[in-house]
Amino acid sequence: MVKLKKAAVFLLSAYLLISTMLYLLQEKLIFLPSKLPSDYTYSFTQPFEEIYLTAADGAVLNGIHFKREQPEGVIVYYHGNAGDLTRWGSIALFFVEKNYDVIIMDYRTYGKSTGKLSEESLFNDGQLFYEYALKHYDESGITLYGRSLGTGIATWVASQNSPFRLILETPYYSLLDLGKNRFPYLPVQWFLKYPLKTYEYISEVSCPIAFFHGTEDRVVPYNSGLRLFNSISVDKNTFFTIKGGQHNNLKEFQVYRDGVQEILSSYQSNKSEDK
Repeated sequence: MVKLKKAAVFLLSAYLLISTMLYLLQEKLIFLPSKLPSDYTYSFTQPFEEIYLTAADGAVLNGIHFKREQPEGVIVYYHGNAGDLTRWGSIALFFVEKNYDVIIMDYRTYGKSTGKLSEESLFNDGQLFYEYALKHYDESGITLYGRSLGTGIATWVASQNSPFRLILETPYYSLLDLGKNRFPYLPVQWFLKYPLKTYEYISEVSCPIAFFHGTEDRVVPYNSGLRLFNSISVDKNTFFTIKGGQHNNLKEFQVYRDGVQEILSSYQSNKSEDK
């Protein structure tokens, strides 16, 4: 009996210790930023303007605004959880080369951006860059694009505004859902500061939504994105399944490239009909 009590105390102590460590270290598990010196000079193959936007709490957010001479529209891009704009700016060139302007920001603590992270600040900063886009483009020409971590932010911004379209690459039902699946024996719902409940925000989105997800995604499981898609009406919304696609290689698949072209072409067709 004594041994059983000692074992129970040990297991409970270990459980509480692991839970406490996850609570304290969650930002290091979710966010994987790389920093850039304030005087770093970006270099891309397409024309761009570097921008700085100041949030209400004084945080300064760094971004890149790619500009074409006669763009088909603009894409406001919310990137994934790792790296900085040196990486994500290069990834965004895929859309710039399709004759779209692209506005892309670094989250707080990423690259040159400053400020303290929180779920509220992620949403507010996402809205700040959307408002920047509204100063330069008609809202009917704005496409929101979220990738991985950025899908929850892009969806929230879409729920608060009226963009032309929302595109989600490797989206999650919620970050809370992912956490519970990854740590099924821990009370993740009690301590996660970033639940990012995309399924709640998406119910308030009025524009068409396109989903892209690979069946071999080991970071955000395919079923998480499919569950999110199934939580809304199919009308006007599209789900592209990338067979064999992983988390970071969807651009290598023709289904993805053709799907993106189809979606962007639908905007061009809509614009022509409005003339």
